[in-house]
Amino acid sequence: MSSVPLEDDFDTDISHLQKLHQREYEIRSYVKTPETILIRGRVKDTKPPGVYFDDDPNPLEIHKMVIDLIIEFPDLVITDTNVRMETHPHGYCPSIVDHYRELIGLSIARGFTHKVRELFGGPKGCAHTTALLQAMAPVAVQSTWSMRILSPTEQMIAPPLAGEATPEEIRARMAFNLNTCHIWSDPGPMFDAIDRGEEVDPPLWAVKRADELGQSLVSWRERMSGRSPTNPSN
Repeated sequence: MSSVPLEDDFDTDISHLQKLHQREYEIRSYVKTPETILIRGRVKDTKPPGVYFDDDPNPLEIHKMVIDLIIEFPDLVITDTNVRMETHPHGYCPSIVDHYRELIGLSIARGFTHKVRELFGGPKGCAHTTALLQAMAPVAVQSTWSMRILSPTEQMIAPPLAGEATPEEIRARMAFNLNTCHIWSDPGPMFDAIDRGEEVDPPLWAVKRADELGQSLVSWRERMSGRSPTNPSN
């Protein structure tokens, strides 16, 4: 699995400072079957050249842990997991990997972070592996959007146009967003707009990409609602 470089302008304004440490999280998700998602995560810690050894021209990798999670869709229950420690400081480190099998049967949705701390926090696990797990949970939730778009049986995930549904129907369709962040709080700006019968604006990134492609946002809405000609349910 190749590493994704940081944005070119990530640290250009502080490039004159001595670098001390670099931690990279890389998490990707894949369709394993129509009912399961594979999420692979990796955390890697690197020391800059010359920090730990004199005249060392190369970065020094000190941690690299990889986690595979198989989760059910749409329930997000973990059905299998595999933890690998590819770079670690001590020979004893990998002895904890089998403990992470305790993840099987847990939901990776709400309450997951608390459960992870309870099962693997402090001396019960590897600090770096546990931190990676906590970073993987939001990716699982984000992956459900893509799975719903690709699934021939799931309901629409984009708010319909004004007049296509009642506020109550739109609320029901967008229930998976309820209280997930400040704009989807209830009361809050998005659900307040729905209750007023206003059309919910598409995401800014959708507007920008449609403009770049020379496409109408209608095509985006149709794809998100399952009405796209490319959707296998049509």
